[in-house]
Amino acid sequence: MKFNILGYLIKEGIRNTFKNKKSTVASLIIMCATMLIFGVFFMITENINSVMQQIEAQQGIQVFILNDATQQEIEELGEKIRAVDGVNQVDYKTKEDALNTVKNQFKDKQYLLKGYETNNPFSASYVVTVTDLAKIGTIADQIETFDHVKSITSKDETTSALLSIANGVKIFSGIILVFLVVISIFIISNTIKLTVHARRKEISIMKYVGATNNFIRGPFVVEGIIIGVVSAMLSIGFIALIYDFIAAKIMASPLMGTMGISLMTFSEIFNLILIVYLILGIGIGVLGSILSMKKYLEV
Repeated sequence: MKFNILGYLIKEGIRNTFKNKKSTVASLIIMCATMLIFGVFFMITENINSVMQQIEAQQGIQVFILNDATQQEIEELGEKIRAVDGVNQVDYKTKEDALNTVKNQFKDKQYLLKGYETNNPFSASYVVTVTDLAKIGTIADQIETFDHVKSITSKDETTSALLSIANGVKIFSGIILVFLVVISIFIISNTIKLTVHARRKEISIMKYVGATNNFIRGPFVVEGIIIGVVSAMLSIGFIALIYDFIAAKIMASPLMGTMGISLMTFSEIFNLILIVYLILGIGIGVLGSILSMKKYLEV
Protein backbone atom coordinates (compact mmCIF):
# COMPACT_ATOMS: atom_id res chain seq x y z
CA MET A 1 0.00 0.00 0.00
CA LYS A 2 2.75 2.41 0.97
CA PHE A 3 4.61 1.47 -2.22
CA ASN A 4 1.53 2.33 -4.31
CA ILE A 5 1.16 5.69 -2.57
CA LEU A 6 4.85 6.51 -3.12
CA GLY A 7 4.56 5.49 -6.77
CA TYR A 8 1.52 7.73 -7.16
CA LEU A 9 3.28 10.73 -5.60
CA ILE A 10 6.35 10.30 -7.82
CA LYS A 11 4.20 9.77 -10.92
CA GLU A 12 2.14 12.89 -10.19
CA GLY A 13 5.27 14.93 -9.50
CA ILE A 14 6.81 13.93 -12.84
CA ARG A 15 3.50 14.60 -14.60
CA ASN A 16 3.31 18.07 -13.07
CA THR A 17 6.85 18.81 -14.22
CA PHE A 18 6.09 17.98 -17.84
CA LYS A 19 2.56 19.37 -17.76
CA ASN A 20 3.76 22.87 -16.84
CA LYS A 21 6.55 23.02 -19.44
CA LYS A 22 6.85 26.79 -19.65
CA SER A 23 7.17 27.35 -15.92
CA THR A 24 9.47 24.32 -15.58
CA VAL A 25 11.81 25.53 -18.34
CA ALA A 26 11.80 29.05 -16.89
CA SER A 27 12.66 27.63 -13.46
CA LEU A 28 15.44 25.48 -14.90
CA ILE A 29 17.01 28.43 -16.73
CA ILE A 30 16.88 30.76 -13.74
CA MET A 31 17.91 28.01 -11.34
CA CYS A 32 20.86 27.00 -13.56
CA ALA A 33 22.01 30.60 -13.81
CA THR A 34 21.78 30.96 -10.04
CA MET A 35 23.61 27.70 -9.41
CA LEU A 36 26.31 28.59 -11.94
CA ILE A 37 27.00 31.80 -10.06
CA PHE A 38 26.93 29.78 -6.85
CA GLY A 39 29.42 27.35 -8.40
CA VAL A 40 31.77 30.14 -9.43
CA PHE A 41 31.94 31.55 -5.90
CA PHE A 42 32.16 28.04 -4.44
CA MET A 43 35.14 27.28 -6.72
CA ILE A 44 36.79 30.57 -5.76
CA THR A 45 36.40 29.76 -2.06
CA GLU A 46 37.79 26.23 -2.46
CA ASN A 47 40.76 27.49 -4.48
CA ILE A 48 41.48 30.17 -1.89
CA ASN A 49 41.58 27.46 0.78
CA SER A 50 43.89 25.38 -1.42
CA VAL A 51 46.19 28.34 -2.18
CA MET A 52 46.40 29.26 1.50
CA GLN A 53 47.40 25.68 2.33
CA GLN A 54 50.14 25.85 -0.31
CA ILE A 55 51.35 29.18 1.06
CA GLU A 56 51.36 27.70 4.57
CA ALA A 57 53.61 24.92 3.28
CA GLN A 58 55.99 27.47 1.71
CA GLN A 59 55.74 30.35 4.14
CA GLY A 60 58.02 30.01 7.11
CA ILE A 61 60.34 31.43 9.69
CA GLN A 62 64.11 31.37 9.38
CA VAL A 63 65.83 31.03 12.75
CA PHE A 64 69.51 32.05 12.59
CA ILE A 65 71.79 30.38 15.14
CA LEU A 66 74.66 32.01 17.05
CA ASN A 67 78.02 31.14 15.48
CA ASP A 68 79.50 29.95 18.79
CA ALA A 69 76.76 27.39 19.42
CA THR A 70 77.98 23.78 19.63
CA GLN A 71 76.49 20.98 17.54
CA GLN A 72 74.70 19.62 20.62
CA GLU A 73 73.23 23.05 21.39
CA ILE A 74 72.09 23.38 17.78
CA GLU A 75 70.35 20.00 17.94
CA GLU A 76 68.70 20.88 21.27
CA LEU A 77 67.44 24.14 19.74
CA GLY A 78 65.96 22.16 16.84
CA GLU A 79 64.10 19.89 19.26
CA LYS A 80 62.69 22.88 21.14
CA ILE A 81 61.48 24.44 17.90
CA ARG A 82 59.79 21.18 16.82
CA ALA A 83 57.95 21.05 20.16
CA VAL A 84 56.35 24.49 19.63
CA ASP A 85 52.60 24.30 19.01
CA GLY A 86 51.78 25.12 15.38
CA VAL A 87 55.16 24.14 13.91
CA ASN A 88 54.79 21.88 10.89
CA GLN A 89 58.32 21.15 9.68
CA VAL A 90 61.84 22.12 10.74
CA ASP A 91 64.79 21.90 8.30
CA TYR A 92 68.40 22.53 9.27
CA LYS A 93 70.46 24.73 6.95
CA THR A 94 74.25 24.81 7.44
CA LYS A 95 76.51 27.79 6.85
CA GLU A 96 77.68 26.12 3.63
CA ASP A 97 74.05 25.68 2.48
CA ALA A 98 73.45 29.39 3.08
CA LEU A 99 76.55 30.33 1.06
CA ASN A 100 75.53 28.04 -1.82
CA THR A 101 72.06 29.60 -1.85
CA VAL A 102 73.57 33.07 -2.22
CA LYS A 103 75.93 31.79 -4.95
CA ASN A 104 72.95 30.50 -6.93
CA GLN A 105 71.28 33.90 -6.63
CA PHE A 106 74.41 35.63 -7.98
CA LYS A 107 74.52 33.24 -10.98
CA ASP A 108 77.35 34.39 -13.30
CA LYS A 109 78.69 36.86 -10.71
CA GLN A 110 79.72 34.28 -8.15
CA TYR A 111 83.29 35.59 -8.30
CA LEU A 112 82.12 38.39 -6.01
CA LEU A 113 81.81 35.79 -3.23
CA LYS A 114 85.24 34.26 -3.76
CA GLY A 115 86.67 35.31 -0.36
CA TYR A 116 83.65 33.97 1.51
CA GLU A 117 84.58 30.34 0.93
CA THR A 118 87.45 30.51 3.46
CA ASN A 119 85.75 32.98 5.78
CA ASN A 120 82.03 32.17 5.64
CA PRO A 121 80.07 35.08 7.19
CA PHE A 122 76.71 33.33 7.03
CA SER A 123 75.03 31.66 9.99
CA ALA A 124 73.50 28.23 10.24
CA SER A 125 69.73 28.32 10.57
CA TYR A 126 66.50 26.40 10.93
CA VAL A 127 63.80 26.93 8.31
CA VAL A 128 60.45 26.49 10.04
CA THR A 129 57.08 26.04 8.33
CA VAL A 130 53.81 26.37 10.24
CA THR A 131 50.44 24.62 10.22
CA ASP A 132 48.45 27.85 10.47
CA LEU A 133 49.57 31.17 9.00
CA ALA A 134 47.61 33.05 11.65
CA LYS A 135 50.01 31.66 14.31
CA ILE A 136 53.25 32.67 12.58
CA GLY A 137 53.76 35.79 14.71
CA THR A 138 53.15 33.96 17.99
CA ILE A 139 55.46 31.11 16.98
CA ALA A 140 58.24 33.54 15.99
CA ASP A 141 57.96 35.36 19.33
CA GLN A 142 58.21 32.08 21.24
CA ILE A 143 61.24 30.84 19.28
CA GLU A 144 62.99 34.17 19.80
CA THR A 145 63.12 33.48 23.56
CA PHE A 146 65.17 30.28 23.09
CA ASP A 147 68.90 30.17 23.82
CA HIS A 148 71.45 30.38 20.96
CA VAL A 149 69.02 32.19 18.65
CA LYS A 150 70.81 35.01 16.84
CA SER A 151 67.85 36.46 14.97
CA ILE A 152 64.61 35.53 13.26
CA THR A 153 63.19 36.57 9.91
CA SER A 154 59.56 36.01 8.93
CA LYS A 155 57.18 37.53 6.44
CA ASP A 156 54.62 38.28 9.12
CA GLU A 157 53.26 41.45 7.46
CA THR A 158 52.93 39.72 4.10
CA THR A 159 51.25 36.78 5.76
CA SER A 160 48.80 39.03 7.62
CA ALA A 161 47.93 40.78 4.36
CA LEU A 162 47.34 37.45 2.60
CA LEU A 163 45.16 36.23 5.46
CA SER A 164 43.13 39.44 5.45
CA ILE A 165 42.55 39.23 1.71
CA ALA A 166 41.67 35.52 1.84
CA ASN A 167 39.28 35.96 4.77
CA GLY A 168 37.67 38.98 3.09
CA VAL A 169 37.06 37.03 -0.13
CA LYS A 170 35.69 34.03 1.80
CA ILE A 171 33.30 36.21 3.81
CA PHE A 172 32.11 37.98 0.64
CA SER A 173 31.69 34.61 -1.13
CA GLY A 174 29.77 33.23 1.85
CA ILE A 175 27.34 36.18 1.78
CA ILE A 176 26.84 35.74 -1.97
CA LEU A 177 26.22 32.00 -1.54
CA VAL A 178 23.57 32.57 1.13
CA PHE A 179 21.95 35.26 -1.03
CA LEU A 180 21.85 32.89 -4.02
CA VAL A 181 20.27 30.11 -1.94
CA VAL A 182 17.52 32.51 -0.81
CA ILE A 183 16.91 33.60 -4.42
CA SER A 184 16.73 29.97 -5.56
CA ILE A 185 14.19 29.09 -2.88
CA PHE A 186 12.11 32.11 -3.90
CA ILE A 187 12.22 31.11 -7.58
CA ILE A 188 11.26 27.48 -6.97
CA SER A 189 8.48 28.35 -4.51
CA ASN A 190 6.93 30.89 -6.88
CA THR A 191 7.14 28.50 -9.83
CA ILE A 192 5.44 25.71 -7.93
CA LYS A 193 2.96 28.23 -6.53
CA LEU A 194 1.65 28.75 -10.10
CA THR A 195 0.98 25.02 -10.40
CA VAL A 196 -0.62 24.92 -6.97
CA HIS A 197 -2.85 27.89 -7.82
CA ALA A 198 -3.99 26.23 -11.04
CA ARG A 199 -4.91 23.09 -9.05
CA ARG A 200 -6.41 24.85 -6.02
CA LYS A 201 -9.88 23.38 -6.63
CA GLU A 202 -8.42 19.88 -6.89
CA ILE A 203 -6.51 20.46 -3.64
CA SER A 204 -9.70 21.66 -1.92
CA ILE A 205 -11.55 18.51 -3.04
CA MET A 206 -8.69 16.28 -1.83
CA LYS A 207 -8.77 18.01 1.56
CA TYR A 208 -12.57 17.64 1.65
CA VAL A 209 -12.40 13.86 1.14
CA GLY A 210 -9.79 13.53 3.90
CA ALA A 211 -6.40 13.58 2.14
CA THR A 212 -3.60 14.56 4.49
CA ASN A 213 -1.43 17.62 3.92
CA ASN A 214 1.61 15.43 3.35
CA PHE A 215 -0.21 13.41 0.68
CA ILE A 216 -1.31 16.59 -1.12
CA ARG A 217 2.15 18.12 -0.79
CA GLY A 218 3.99 15.02 -2.06
CA PRO A 219 3.74 15.52 -5.87
CA PHE A 220 4.78 19.17 -5.56
CA VAL A 221 7.78 18.24 -3.44
CA VAL A 222 8.76 15.69 -6.11
CA GLU A 223 8.38 18.40 -8.75
CA GLY A 224 10.66 20.72 -6.77
CA ILE A 225 13.25 17.96 -6.31
CA ILE A 226 13.24 17.18 -10.05
CA ILE A 227 13.79 20.83 -10.95
CA GLY A 228 16.55 21.14 -8.34
CA VAL A 229 18.40 17.94 -9.35
CA VAL A 230 18.19 18.61 -13.10
CA SER A 231 19.44 22.17 -12.53
CA ALA A 232 22.32 20.80 -10.45
CA MET A 233 23.34 18.31 -13.16
CA LEU A 234 23.17 20.90 -15.95
CA SER A 235 25.17 23.39 -13.86
CA ILE A 236 27.88 20.83 -13.13
CA GLY A 237 28.11 20.09 -16.86
CA PHE A 238 28.56 23.78 -17.70
CA ILE A 239 31.15 24.29 -14.95
CA ALA A 240 33.07 21.21 -16.07
CA LEU A 241 33.35 22.67 -19.57
CA ILE A 242 34.64 26.09 -18.54
CA TYR A 243 36.52 25.55 -15.26
CA ASP A 244 39.63 23.68 -16.46
CA PHE A 245 39.93 26.03 -19.45
CA ILE A 246 39.90 29.14 -17.23
CA ALA A 247 42.16 27.50 -14.62
CA ALA A 248 44.70 26.61 -17.35
CA LYS A 249 44.74 30.23 -18.56
CA ILE A 250 45.34 31.49 -15.01
CA MET A 251 48.10 28.92 -14.40
CA ALA A 252 49.82 30.04 -17.60
CA SER A 253 50.31 33.55 -16.17
CA PRO A 254 53.88 34.47 -15.09
CA LEU A 255 52.69 35.43 -11.59
CA MET A 256 51.42 31.93 -10.76
CA GLY A 257 54.65 30.41 -12.05
CA THR A 258 56.73 32.75 -9.92
CA MET A 259 54.73 32.03 -6.77
CA GLY A 260 54.87 28.27 -7.34
CA ILE A 261 51.16 27.91 -6.60
CA SER A 262 48.66 25.76 -8.49
CA LEU A 263 44.87 25.83 -8.71
CA MET A 264 42.69 22.79 -8.10
CA THR A 265 41.64 20.77 -11.14
CA PHE A 266 37.95 20.08 -11.70
CA SER A 267 38.49 16.35 -11.10
CA GLU A 268 39.87 17.17 -7.63
CA ILE A 269 36.78 19.15 -6.69
CA PHE A 270 34.16 17.14 -8.63
CA ASN A 271 32.99 14.89 -5.78
CA LEU A 272 32.62 17.82 -3.40
CA ILE A 273 30.71 20.06 -5.81
CA LEU A 274 28.49 17.12 -6.86
CA ILE A 275 27.47 16.53 -3.24
CA VAL A 276 27.00 20.26 -2.58
CA TYR A 277 24.91 20.73 -5.73
CA LEU A 278 22.69 17.71 -5.03
CA ILE A 279 22.09 18.80 -1.44
CA LEU A 280 21.46 22.35 -2.63
CA GLY A 281 19.15 21.29 -5.46
CA ILE A 282 17.11 18.82 -3.39
CA GLY A 283 17.03 21.12 -0.36
CA ILE A 284 15.90 24.14 -2.35
CA GLY A 285 13.32 22.03 -4.22
CA VAL A 286 11.82 20.60 -1.04
CA LEU A 287 11.85 23.88 0.88
CA GLY A 288 10.48 25.84 -2.07
CA SER A 289 7.65 23.35 -2.48
CA ILE A 290 6.72 23.43 1.21
CA LEU A 291 6.69 27.23 1.31
CA SER A 292 4.64 27.51 -1.88
CA MET A 293 1.88 25.26 -0.52
CA LYS A 294 1.66 26.69 2.98
CA LYS A 295 -1.15 29.06 2.07
CA TYR A 296 -3.26 26.37 0.37
CA LEU A 297 -2.90 23.78 3.11
CA GLU A 298 -3.91 26.05 5.96
CA VAL A 299 -7.07 24.87 7.62
